[in-house]
Amino acid sequence: MSKIIKDQQEITNDKLTGSFLNKFGITALNPMQEEACETIQMKSDVVLLSPTGTGKTLAFLLPLIKTLDMNCAEIQILILVPSRELAQQIEQVTRKIGSGFKVNAVYGGRAGSLDKIDLKHRPAILIGTPGRIADRFRRDKFSLEYINTLILDEFDKSLEIGFEKEMSEIIEALPNVHQRILTSATSDVKIPEFVGLQKPVFINYLQEGISQLTIKTILSPEKDKLKTLVKALAFIGYQPGIIFCSFKDSLERVSDFLTENHIHHECFHGGMEQIDRERVLIKFRNGTNQLLLATDLAARGLDIPEIKFILHYHLPLRNKEFTHRNGRTARMNRNGIAYILHWKEEELPDFIQEIAPENLNIEDQQKAMLPSPVKWETLYITGGRRDKISKGDVAGLFLKQGQVQKDQLGVIELKQNCTYVGVHAEIAEMLIEKTNNSKLKKKKVRISLI
Repeated sequence: MSKIIKDQQEITNDKLTGSFLNKFGITALNPMQEEACETIQMKSDVVLLSPTGTGKTLAFLLPLIKTLDMNCAEIQILILVPSRELAQQIEQVTRKIGSGFKVNAVYGGRAGSLDKIDLKHRPAILIGTPGRIADRFRRDKFSLEYINTLILDEFDKSLEIGFEKEMSEIIEALPNVHQRILTSATSDVKIPEFVGLQKPVFINYLQEGISQLTIKTILSPEKDKLKTLVKALAFIGYQPGIIFCSFKDSLERVSDFLTENHIHHECFHGGMEQIDRERVLIKFRNGTNQLLLATDLAARGLDIPEIKFILHYHLPLRNKEFTHRNGRTARMNRNGIAYILHWKEEELPDFIQEIAPENLNIEDQQKAMLPSPVKWETLYITGGRRDKISKGDVAGLFLKQGQVQKDQLGVIELKQNCTYVGVHAEIAEMLIEKTNNSKLKKKKVRISLI
Protein backbone atom coordinates (compact mmCIF):
# COMPACT_ATOMS: atom_id res chain seq x y z
CA MET A 1 0.00 0.00 0.00
CA SER A 2 1.42 3.44 -0.94
CA LYS A 3 2.12 5.88 1.87
CA ILE A 4 -0.39 8.40 0.45
CA ILE A 5 -3.23 5.86 0.44
CA LYS A 6 -2.28 4.50 3.85
CA ASP A 7 -2.20 7.99 5.37
CA GLN A 8 -5.54 8.83 3.79
CA GLN A 9 -7.19 5.65 5.04
CA GLU A 10 -5.98 6.30 8.58
CA ILE A 11 -7.18 9.90 8.67
CA THR A 12 -9.79 10.88 11.28
CA ASN A 13 -11.81 14.03 11.70
CA ASP A 14 -9.93 15.18 14.80
CA LYS A 15 -6.49 14.42 13.36
CA LEU A 16 -6.62 16.22 10.04
CA THR A 17 -3.21 17.74 9.44
CA GLY A 18 -2.75 21.48 9.04
CA SER A 19 -1.04 21.01 5.68
CA PHE A 20 -4.04 19.07 4.33
CA LEU A 21 -6.57 21.70 5.41
CA ASN A 22 -4.35 24.44 4.01
CA LYS A 23 -5.03 23.05 0.53
CA PHE A 24 -8.56 24.37 0.96
CA GLY A 25 -7.64 27.57 2.77
CA ILE A 26 -9.16 26.49 6.11
CA THR A 27 -7.69 25.76 9.53
CA ALA A 28 -10.42 23.43 10.81
CA LEU A 29 -13.63 21.76 9.72
CA ASN A 30 -16.80 23.71 10.48
CA PRO A 31 -19.48 22.21 12.79
CA MET A 32 -21.57 20.94 9.87
CA GLN A 33 -18.58 19.14 8.34
CA GLU A 34 -17.60 17.62 11.68
CA GLU A 35 -21.12 16.30 12.33
CA ALA A 36 -21.48 15.02 8.77
CA CYS A 37 -18.13 13.20 8.91
CA GLU A 38 -19.03 11.51 12.20
CA THR A 39 -22.50 10.50 10.99
CA ILE A 40 -21.34 9.19 7.61
CA GLN A 41 -18.68 7.09 9.32
CA MET A 42 -21.51 5.31 11.17
CA LYS A 43 -22.66 3.97 7.75
CA SER A 44 -26.11 5.53 8.13
CA ASP A 45 -28.11 6.91 5.25
CA VAL A 46 -27.77 10.69 5.52
CA VAL A 47 -29.70 13.73 4.29
CA LEU A 48 -27.36 16.72 4.58
CA LEU A 49 -29.03 20.14 4.43
CA SER A 50 -26.72 23.13 4.51
CA PRO A 51 -26.46 26.50 2.74
CA THR A 52 -24.58 26.73 -0.52
CA GLY A 53 -20.88 27.32 0.02
CA THR A 54 -20.57 25.73 3.48
CA GLY A 55 -18.40 22.84 2.30
CA LYS A 56 -20.79 19.92 1.78
CA THR A 57 -18.45 18.33 -0.78
CA LEU A 58 -15.63 17.98 1.74
CA ALA A 59 -18.14 16.88 4.38
CA PHE A 60 -19.06 13.71 2.48
CA LEU A 61 -15.78 13.07 0.64
CA LEU A 62 -13.48 13.00 3.67
CA PRO A 63 -15.17 10.08 5.49
CA LEU A 64 -16.00 8.17 2.29
CA ILE A 65 -12.49 8.13 0.84
CA LYS A 66 -11.38 6.24 3.95
CA THR A 67 -13.78 3.42 3.06
CA LEU A 68 -12.27 2.75 -0.39
CA ASP A 69 -10.54 -0.58 -1.03
CA MET A 70 -7.23 -0.06 -2.85
CA ASN A 71 -7.34 -3.67 -4.08
CA CYS A 72 -10.64 -3.15 -5.90
CA ALA A 73 -10.31 -2.24 -9.59
CA GLU A 74 -13.99 -1.28 -10.02
CA ILE A 75 -16.16 1.74 -9.20
CA GLN A 76 -16.91 1.94 -5.47
CA ILE A 77 -18.55 5.36 -5.03
CA LEU A 78 -21.06 6.95 -7.42
CA ILE A 79 -21.89 10.66 -7.17
CA LEU A 80 -24.85 11.99 -9.17
CA VAL A 81 -25.10 15.75 -9.75
CA PRO A 82 -27.50 18.00 -11.69
CA SER A 83 -24.95 19.96 -13.74
CA ARG A 84 -21.68 19.66 -15.65
CA GLU A 85 -20.16 22.44 -13.58
CA LEU A 86 -20.90 20.68 -10.28
CA ALA A 87 -19.45 17.42 -11.65
CA GLN A 88 -16.24 19.25 -12.58
CA GLN A 89 -16.11 20.99 -9.20
CA ILE A 90 -16.39 17.75 -7.21
CA GLU A 91 -13.79 16.11 -9.44
CA GLN A 92 -11.39 18.99 -8.74
CA VAL A 93 -11.99 18.83 -4.98
CA THR A 94 -11.43 15.06 -4.97
CA ARG A 95 -8.16 15.38 -6.86
CA LYS A 96 -7.08 18.20 -4.53
CA ILE A 97 -7.52 15.91 -1.53
CA GLY A 98 -4.81 13.72 -3.05
CA SER A 99 -6.06 10.33 -1.87
CA GLY A 100 -4.25 8.33 -4.57
CA PHE A 101 -7.52 6.84 -5.86
CA LYS A 102 -8.65 7.39 -9.45
CA VAL A 103 -11.58 9.76 -9.97
CA ASN A 104 -13.40 10.72 -13.18
CA ALA A 105 -16.38 12.90 -14.11
CA VAL A 106 -18.67 12.31 -17.08
CA TYR A 107 -21.39 14.67 -18.29
CA GLY A 108 -23.29 15.90 -21.32
CA GLY A 109 -21.54 18.19 -23.77
CA ARG A 110 -18.40 16.10 -23.59
CA ALA A 111 -17.42 13.55 -26.24
CA GLY A 112 -18.45 9.99 -25.38
CA SER A 113 -15.08 8.81 -26.72
CA LEU A 114 -13.39 10.66 -23.84
CA ASP A 115 -15.64 8.84 -21.38
CA LYS A 116 -14.61 5.49 -22.88
CA ILE A 117 -10.93 6.36 -22.52
CA ASP A 118 -11.34 7.54 -18.92
CA LEU A 119 -13.44 4.53 -17.91
CA LYS A 120 -11.24 1.90 -19.58
CA HIS A 121 -9.47 1.72 -16.23
CA ARG A 122 -12.29 2.15 -13.78
CA PRO A 123 -12.13 5.01 -11.24
CA ALA A 124 -12.79 4.31 -7.59
CA ILE A 125 -15.04 7.38 -7.59
CA LEU A 126 -17.30 8.16 -10.56
CA ILE A 127 -19.08 11.51 -10.75
CA GLY A 128 -21.64 12.47 -13.36
CA THR A 129 -24.95 13.90 -14.43
CA PRO A 130 -27.83 11.37 -14.39
CA GLY A 131 -28.30 11.46 -18.17
CA ARG A 132 -24.67 10.67 -18.97
CA ILE A 133 -24.28 8.09 -16.17
CA ALA A 134 -27.42 6.25 -17.32
CA ASP A 135 -26.06 6.26 -20.88
CA ARG A 136 -22.71 4.83 -19.77
CA PHE A 137 -24.48 2.12 -17.74
CA ARG A 138 -26.41 1.09 -20.87
CA ARG A 139 -23.39 1.12 -23.19
CA ASP A 140 -20.55 -0.19 -21.04
CA LYS A 141 -20.00 -3.62 -19.58
CA PHE A 142 -18.20 -2.69 -16.35
CA SER A 143 -19.36 -4.16 -13.08
CA LEU A 144 -21.74 -2.25 -10.82
CA GLU A 145 -21.67 -4.70 -7.93
CA TYR A 146 -18.84 -2.92 -6.10
CA ILE A 147 -20.67 0.42 -5.91
CA ASN A 148 -21.62 0.43 -2.23
CA THR A 149 -22.05 4.18 -1.69
CA LEU A 150 -24.38 6.51 -3.62
CA ILE A 151 -24.35 10.30 -3.26
CA LEU A 152 -27.11 12.45 -4.75
CA ASP A 153 -25.60 15.94 -4.53
CA GLU A 154 -28.11 18.80 -4.96
CA PHE A 155 -30.70 16.05 -5.45
CA ASP A 156 -33.58 18.54 -5.49
CA LYS A 157 -32.10 20.30 -8.53
CA SER A 158 -31.73 16.98 -10.39
CA LEU A 159 -35.42 16.30 -9.76
CA GLU A 160 -36.40 19.85 -10.68
CA ILE A 161 -34.77 19.73 -14.12
CA GLY A 162 -36.29 16.37 -15.03
CA PHE A 163 -33.72 13.69 -14.19
CA GLU A 164 -36.11 11.57 -12.12
CA LYS A 165 -36.39 8.80 -14.76
CA GLU A 166 -32.61 8.49 -15.20
CA MET A 167 -31.98 8.60 -11.44
CA SER A 168 -34.53 5.84 -10.88
CA GLU A 169 -32.96 3.73 -13.65
CA ILE A 170 -29.47 4.15 -12.21
CA ILE A 171 -30.48 3.34 -8.64
CA GLU A 172 -32.39 0.25 -9.78
CA ALA A 173 -29.23 -0.98 -11.56
CA LEU A 174 -27.11 -0.84 -8.38
CA PRO A 175 -27.40 -4.15 -6.52
CA ASN A 176 -25.21 -3.53 -3.47
CA VAL A 177 -25.63 0.04 -2.26
CA HIS A 178 -25.23 0.08 1.52
CA GLN A 179 -25.16 3.82 2.14
CA ARG A 180 -27.02 6.71 0.52
CA ILE A 181 -26.15 10.37 1.06
CA LEU A 182 -28.38 13.18 -0.21
CA THR A 183 -27.40 16.84 -0.05
CA SER A 184 -29.32 20.04 -0.66
CA ALA A 185 -29.29 23.73 0.20
CA THR A 186 -33.08 23.75 0.63
CA SER A 187 -35.50 21.75 2.78
CA ASP A 188 -38.79 21.92 0.87
CA VAL A 189 -38.30 18.94 -1.44
CA LYS A 190 -39.94 15.53 -1.07
CA ILE A 191 -37.50 12.63 -1.36
CA PRO A 192 -38.80 10.04 -3.88
CA GLU A 193 -39.30 6.46 -2.72
CA PHE A 194 -37.05 5.08 -5.49
CA VAL A 195 -34.01 6.54 -3.68
CA GLY A 196 -34.49 3.76 -1.12
CA LEU A 197 -33.48 5.64 2.03
CA GLN A 198 -33.27 3.44 5.12
CA LYS A 199 -33.86 5.26 8.43
CA PRO A 200 -31.91 8.34 7.29
CA VAL A 201 -30.21 10.70 9.70
CA PHE A 202 -31.05 14.34 8.91
CA ILE A 203 -28.31 16.92 9.42
CA ASN A 204 -29.82 20.39 9.07
CA TYR A 205 -27.66 23.51 9.12
CA LEU A 206 -29.85 25.64 6.85
CA GLN A 207 -30.13 28.40 9.47
CA GLU A 208 -26.37 28.63 9.91
CA GLY A 209 -24.23 31.32 8.35
CA ILE A 210 -27.05 33.58 7.17
CA SER A 211 -25.60 36.58 9.05
CA GLN A 212 -22.53 36.55 6.80
CA LEU A 213 -24.66 37.81 3.90
CA THR A 214 -25.75 41.46 3.71
CA ILE A 215 -28.66 42.31 1.39
CA LYS A 216 -29.12 45.84 0.04
CA THR A 217 -31.47 47.37 -2.51
CA ILE A 218 -30.45 49.93 -5.15
CA LEU A 219 -33.25 52.10 -6.53
CA SER A 220 -33.35 52.95 -10.23
CA PRO A 221 -35.15 56.23 -11.10
CA GLU A 222 -35.92 54.79 -14.56
CA LYS A 223 -37.74 51.60 -15.50
CA ASP A 224 -34.84 50.76 -17.81
CA LYS A 225 -32.18 50.01 -15.19
CA LEU A 226 -29.09 49.91 -17.43
CA LYS A 227 -27.72 53.34 -16.49
CA THR A 228 -28.25 52.65 -12.81
CA LEU A 229 -26.45 49.33 -13.23
CA VAL A 230 -23.35 51.12 -14.52
CA LYS A 231 -23.50 53.57 -11.60
CA ALA A 232 -23.90 50.65 -9.19
CA LEU A 233 -20.82 48.90 -10.59
CA ALA A 234 -18.87 52.16 -10.30
CA PHE A 235 -19.95 52.39 -6.65
CA ILE A 236 -19.14 48.74 -5.90
CA GLY A 237 -15.71 49.05 -7.50
CA TYR A 238 -13.36 46.50 -9.00
CA GLN A 239 -14.01 43.21 -7.23
CA PRO A 240 -15.25 39.74 -8.25
CA GLY A 241 -19.02 39.49 -8.61
CA ILE A 242 -21.95 38.01 -10.52
CA ILE A 243 -24.81 39.93 -12.12
CA PHE A 244 -27.90 37.72 -12.47
CA CYS A 245 -30.42 38.12 -15.28
CA SER A 246 -33.49 35.92 -15.67
CA PHE A 247 -33.37 35.46 -19.45
CA LYS A 248 -30.70 34.99 -22.09
CA ASP A 249 -32.11 37.76 -24.32
CA SER A 250 -32.05 40.37 -21.56
CA LEU A 251 -28.59 39.16 -20.51
CA GLU A 252 -27.30 39.86 -24.01
CA ARG A 253 -28.85 43.35 -23.93
CA VAL A 254 -27.15 44.08 -20.60
CA SER A 255 -23.89 42.71 -21.98
CA ASP A 256 -24.03 45.04 -24.98
CA PHE A 257 -24.58 48.04 -22.71
CA LEU A 258 -21.69 47.10 -20.41
CA THR A 259 -19.43 46.70 -23.44
CA GLU A 260 -20.47 50.14 -24.72
CA ASN A 261 -19.45 51.54 -21.34
CA HIS A 262 -16.08 49.75 -21.40
CA ILE A 263 -16.89 47.46 -18.46
CA HIS A 264 -15.06 44.19 -18.99
CA HIS A 265 -17.16 41.09 -18.26
CA GLU A 266 -17.91 37.56 -19.48
CA CYS A 267 -21.31 35.94 -20.10
CA PHE A 268 -22.44 32.57 -18.77
CA HIS A 269 -25.68 30.91 -19.89
CA GLY A 270 -27.11 27.63 -21.15
CA GLY A 271 -26.96 28.62 -24.81
CA MET A 272 -23.15 28.54 -24.80
CA GLU A 273 -21.04 25.57 -25.88
CA GLN A 274 -19.61 23.53 -23.00
CA ILE A 275 -15.99 24.46 -23.78
CA ASP A 276 -16.90 28.16 -23.79
CA ARG A 277 -18.66 27.86 -20.43
CA GLU A 278 -15.66 26.08 -18.95
CA ARG A 279 -13.27 28.74 -20.20
CA VAL A 280 -15.43 31.56 -18.82
CA LEU A 281 -15.29 29.98 -15.36
CA ILE A 282 -11.56 29.32 -15.61
CA LYS A 283 -10.92 32.98 -16.47
CA PHE A 284 -13.20 34.02 -13.61
CA ARG A 285 -11.34 31.84 -11.11
CA ASN A 286 -7.89 33.02 -12.12
CA GLY A 287 -8.75 36.72 -12.17
CA THR A 288 -8.62 37.34 -15.94
CA ASN A 289 -12.24 38.41 -15.60
CA GLN A 290 -13.76 39.89 -12.45
CA LEU A 291 -17.38 40.23 -13.54
CA LEU A 292 -19.72 37.44 -14.60
CA LEU A 293 -23.06 38.19 -16.27
CA ALA A 294 -25.15 35.06 -15.85
CA THR A 295 -28.53 33.37 -15.87
CA ASP A 296 -29.63 31.05 -13.06
CA LEU A 297 -27.34 28.41 -14.58
CA ALA A 298 -24.68 29.98 -12.34
CA ALA A 299 -26.83 29.80 -9.21
CA ARG A 300 -25.62 26.31 -8.28
CA GLY A 301 -22.58 24.12 -8.63
CA LEU A 302 -19.93 26.81 -9.08
CA ASP A 303 -17.15 26.75 -6.51
CA ILE A 304 -15.71 30.25 -6.71
CA PRO A 305 -15.15 31.33 -3.09
CA GLU A 306 -13.57 34.68 -4.04
CA ILE A 307 -16.90 36.23 -5.11
CA LYS A 308 -17.50 39.43 -3.13
CA PHE A 309 -20.97 40.38 -4.33
CA ILE A 310 -24.10 39.29 -6.16
CA LEU A 311 -26.26 41.78 -8.07
CA HIS A 312 -29.81 40.85 -9.04
CA TYR A 313 -30.55 42.80 -12.22
CA HIS A 314 -33.72 40.72 -12.39
CA LEU A 315 -35.20 39.06 -9.33
CA PRO A 316 -36.16 35.39 -9.58
CA LEU A 317 -39.79 34.41 -9.13
CA ARG A 318 -39.24 32.30 -6.03
CA ASN A 319 -37.34 32.60 -2.77
CA LYS A 320 -35.62 29.28 -3.50
CA GLU A 321 -33.81 30.65 -6.55
CA PHE A 322 -33.02 33.88 -4.68
CA THR A 323 -31.34 31.83 -1.95
CA HIS A 324 -29.28 29.82 -4.41
CA ARG A 325 -28.12 32.91 -6.26
CA ASN A 326 -27.04 34.55 -3.00
CA GLY A 327 -25.23 31.35 -2.09
CA ARG A 328 -22.55 32.22 -4.65
CA THR A 329 -21.14 34.75 -2.14
CA ALA A 330 -20.60 34.67 1.65
CA ARG A 331 -19.19 31.15 1.28
CA MET A 332 -17.16 29.17 3.80
CA ASN A 333 -17.27 31.76 6.61
CA ARG A 334 -16.57 34.70 4.29
CA ASN A 335 -18.68 37.84 4.08
CA GLY A 336 -20.58 38.91 0.99
CA ILE A 337 -23.21 41.36 -0.26
CA ALA A 338 -26.26 40.78 -2.43
CA TYR A 339 -27.58 43.88 -4.21
CA ILE A 340 -31.13 44.06 -5.57
CA LEU A 341 -31.45 46.52 -8.44
CA HIS A 342 -35.07 47.60 -8.93
CA TRP A 343 -37.14 50.42 -10.34
CA LYS A 344 -38.43 52.77 -7.64
CA GLU A 345 -42.04 52.17 -8.75
CA GLU A 346 -41.61 48.41 -8.68
CA GLU A 347 -43.07 46.42 -5.79
CA LEU A 348 -40.70 43.89 -4.33
CA PRO A 349 -41.90 40.28 -3.83
CA ASP A 350 -43.09 39.28 -0.36
CA PHE A 351 -40.02 37.12 0.26
CA ILE A 352 -37.81 40.20 -0.25
CA GLN A 353 -39.98 42.50 1.87
CA GLU A 354 -39.77 40.01 4.75
CA ILE A 355 -35.97 40.40 4.73
CA ALA A 356 -36.32 44.19 5.02
CA PRO A 357 -33.08 44.91 3.16
CA GLU A 358 -31.21 48.17 3.58
CA ASN A 359 -31.93 50.77 0.88
CA LEU A 360 -28.81 52.16 -0.79
CA ASN A 361 -29.15 55.40 -2.77
CA ILE A 362 -26.08 55.43 -4.98
CA GLU A 363 -26.99 58.88 -6.32
CA ASP A 364 -25.96 60.30 -2.94
CA GLN A 365 -22.80 58.23 -2.70
CA GLN A 366 -19.37 59.46 -3.75
CA LYS A 367 -18.72 58.09 -7.22
CA ALA A 368 -15.99 55.48 -7.35
CA MET A 369 -13.89 54.57 -10.35
CA LEU A 370 -15.33 52.20 -12.93
CA PRO A 371 -13.77 48.72 -12.88
CA SER A 372 -10.11 48.95 -13.84
CA PRO A 373 -8.68 47.22 -16.92
CA VAL A 374 -7.94 43.50 -16.83
CA LYS A 375 -4.59 42.73 -15.20
CA TRP A 376 -4.44 39.01 -15.94
CA GLU A 377 -4.58 36.87 -19.06
CA THR A 378 -5.17 33.14 -19.47
CA LEU A 379 -2.80 30.90 -21.41
CA TYR A 380 -3.89 27.63 -23.01
CA ILE A 381 -1.44 24.70 -23.14
CA THR A 382 -2.07 21.67 -25.39
CA GLY A 383 -1.12 19.09 -22.78
CA GLY A 384 -2.65 17.93 -19.53
CA ARG A 385 -3.13 15.24 -16.94
CA ARG A 386 -3.30 12.43 -19.50
CA ASP A 387 0.20 13.40 -20.67
CA LYS A 388 1.47 12.99 -17.08
CA ILE A 389 1.98 16.75 -16.86
CA SER A 390 1.78 18.25 -13.38
CA LYS A 391 1.29 21.79 -12.09
CA GLY A 392 4.92 21.72 -11.01
CA ASP A 393 6.00 20.95 -14.58
CA VAL A 394 4.07 23.95 -15.90
CA ALA A 395 5.32 26.29 -13.19
CA GLY A 396 8.88 25.09 -13.77
CA LEU A 397 8.68 25.80 -17.51
CA PHE A 398 7.40 29.34 -16.98
CA LEU A 399 9.74 30.19 -14.10
CA LYS A 400 12.91 28.80 -15.66
CA GLN A 401 12.53 29.02 -19.43
CA GLY A 402 10.00 31.86 -19.36
CA GLN A 403 11.99 33.71 -16.68
CA VAL A 404 8.89 35.08 -14.97
CA GLN A 405 8.60 35.95 -11.29
CA LYS A 406 6.49 33.78 -8.97
CA ASP A 407 4.04 36.61 -8.33
CA GLN A 408 3.45 36.93 -12.10
CA LEU A 409 2.17 33.36 -12.24
CA GLY A 410 -1.40 32.72 -11.12
CA VAL A 411 -3.82 29.80 -10.94
CA ILE A 412 -2.86 26.64 -12.88
CA GLU A 413 -5.78 24.36 -13.81
CA LEU A 414 -4.97 20.93 -15.20
CA LYS A 415 -7.51 19.18 -17.41
CA GLN A 416 -7.27 15.76 -19.03
CA ASN A 417 -6.01 17.04 -22.40
CA CYS A 418 -4.99 20.64 -21.71
CA THR A 419 -3.94 23.16 -19.08
CA TYR A 420 -4.96 26.75 -18.34
CA VAL A 421 -2.66 29.21 -16.60
CA GLY A 422 -3.32 32.73 -15.31
CA VAL A 423 -0.41 35.13 -15.87
CA HIS A 424 0.15 38.88 -15.56
CA ALA A 425 -1.19 40.53 -18.70
CA GLU A 426 1.98 42.49 -19.42
CA ILE A 427 4.12 39.35 -19.72
CA ALA A 428 1.65 37.07 -21.55
CA GLU A 429 2.91 37.64 -25.12
CA MET A 430 6.57 37.48 -24.05
CA LEU A 431 5.92 34.24 -22.18
CA ILE A 432 4.33 32.65 -25.25
CA GLU A 433 7.36 33.60 -27.37
CA LYS A 434 9.77 32.03 -24.88
CA THR A 435 7.86 28.81 -24.14
CA ASN A 436 5.70 27.93 -27.16
CA ASN A 437 6.62 24.57 -28.77
CA SER A 438 8.54 23.52 -25.64
CA LYS A 439 8.43 20.03 -24.13
CA LEU A 440 6.48 19.23 -21.00
CA LYS A 441 7.35 15.71 -19.90
CA LYS A 442 7.57 13.95 -23.28
CA LYS A 443 4.98 16.07 -25.08
CA LYS A 444 5.72 19.06 -27.28
CA VAL A 445 3.06 21.64 -26.40
CA ARG A 446 1.62 24.71 -28.08
CA ILE A 447 0.87 27.73 -25.86
CA SER A 448 -1.58 30.48 -26.78
CA LEU A 449 -3.93 33.10 -25.34
CA ILE A 450 -7.65 32.42 -24.90
